Amino acid sequence: MCGAVRRISDVAVGVKRGSEELSMYNSPNSGVNSISDGTSNGSDSKKLRVEEAPPSRVLHIRKLPNEASETEVIALGLPFGKVTNILTLKGKNQAFLEMGTEEAAITMVNYYSTVTPHVRNVPVFIQYSNHKELKTDAGNQRTQAVLQAVSAVQSGGSPSSDVQEALAAASSPVLRIIIDNMFYPVTLDVLQQIFSKFGTVMKIITFTKNNQFQALLQFSDPVNAQQAKLALDGQNIYNSCCTLRIDFSKLVNLNVKYNNDKSRDYTRPELPAGDGQPSMDPSVAAAYSKDSNSLLGKIPAAWSECCTPCHDLFPLAASLPGALNPLSAAAAAAAAAGRVALGGQSGSSGVLLASNLNEEMVTPQSLFTLFGVYGDVQRVKILYNKKDSALIQMSDGNQAQLAMSHLNGQKMYSKIIRVTLSKHQTVALPRDGLDDQGLTKDFGNSPLHRFKKPGSKNFQNIFPPSATLHLSNIPQDVSEDDLRLLFSNGGGTVKAFKFFQDHKMALLQMTTVEEAIQTLMDLHNYNMGGSQHLRVSFSKSTI
Repeated sequence: MCGAVRRISDVAVGVKRGSEELSMYNSPNSGVNSISDGTSNGSDSKKLRVEEAPPSRVLHIRKLPNEASETEVIALGLPFGKVTNILTLKGKNQAFLEMGTEEAAITMVNYYSTVTPHVRNVPVFIQYSNHKELKTDAGNQRTQAVLQAVSAVQSGGSPSSDVQEALAAASSPVLRIIIDNMFYPVTLDVLQQIFSKFGTVMKIITFTKNNQFQALLQFSDPVNAQQAKLALDGQNIYNSCCTLRIDFSKLVNLNVKYNNDKSRDYTRPELPAGDGQPSMDPSVAAAYSKDSNSLLGKIPAAWSECCTPCHDLFPLAASLPGALNPLSAAAAAAAAAGRVALGGQSGSSGVLLASNLNEEMVTPQSLFTLFGVYGDVQRVKILYNKKDSALIQMSDGNQAQLAMSHLNGQKMYSKIIRVTLSKHQTVALPRDGLDDQGLTKDFGNSPLHRFKKPGSKNFQNIFPPSATLHLSNIPQDVSEDDLRLLFSNGGGTVKAFKFFQDHKMALLQMTTVEEAIQTLMDLHNYNMGGSQHLRVSFSKSTI
């Protein structure tokens, strides 16, 4: 019987056939539905034009990409409730999705009226159907398998092995996150606060791959992961930068060994920090051990002064209840990168404190050059009574956050440096007539500031310290051998070299990141003859 319905675990599956196939569609530019009468065909077909359909638990999805699967269509509905049936119309790039309740369908339509849903990075359109339920045949085994798996997961069970693969993309609790165009620092704590709006974040691991900041983030529930992906994929954390690219990981569980700047298990605050890694502040650990989602409410108001990287953090998340605002995101960055205790003091200016410096080697000029990769350094003061520490004043709090995020924990002159926000508002210059042995220097009018020109391309080329350096402003008569020799003079080893086509720029790879940091400090603005000075920065590329 063609119109028969088969039920498996309260889930109806299948497709309509022949003349009974549903052929409902909506004009892309109108707000009315056009329904083809199933009893007619050809030119005799009757078309009824009606106003937008009233709420129904059956939803009509249009403009699906050709390669869209049933799993991907079902995934659109997973965050909102039980999915009980699906009908795909491959030739029309459409589908009908039946939710368990009308309330779930209403929630889904309301949500997607403000957030454009995507399938395979293609925007799709969702509206109510005139049908109150889908009466379909159970002949499609693939659809049946997918819905069986959905039913198993949604009812708290585990799908059988033969259907696990069909639901893999929609059931993993682990997301893989890539941050594109990372102009401002994005820390583990910032990610936790953003993603915790969609459910309980259990674990996060951050890492750099192909010179891109990436993270693996595990929710307690696969449905939360699906909801977060739907809402956040392609969104910017800060205005016009720090774009989230989100996919499901093939992993179903993350193994976190250490709680530090790079990894965190919120269910096990007692984990060690690991060798050479800044540990989580005890007060932060205490807050997470009570409630992994409670940090936002505990951030002191004073932190809101530390940095204002944008006016509109996450336009999408801002519309959600309890969403993170830009100032609290900056505070989270300060907590993670600056090791600021939750109950402690925080600087409200662009002044950084760098400590554990090699006092035999460090100079105001070397600190100006290194920190100048991430902002325009105004003043540097090496502390007279503690020469392994220095104050660095950036142009603003944004630049201070950026420098802190990238340079804290890096190795410089054989020592791992620590960079935190300072309580000082400015770096004071020595009084007239007082000799401070050259420990303080004012760079306010330096011609070497990289970011003083609005819209400069330098804003798009800010990368973490890496072994590969980008060289520019190279004179035409300078050869590869000349540059290899120049960069080896400081004691490092040049591992690889590559000229760009015009020979005005090149990539040069040192053996270690530490060597690259030292050669950048030594050779940025090096006089190559005449009026040409070499420009050196960190690169995201490899040779």
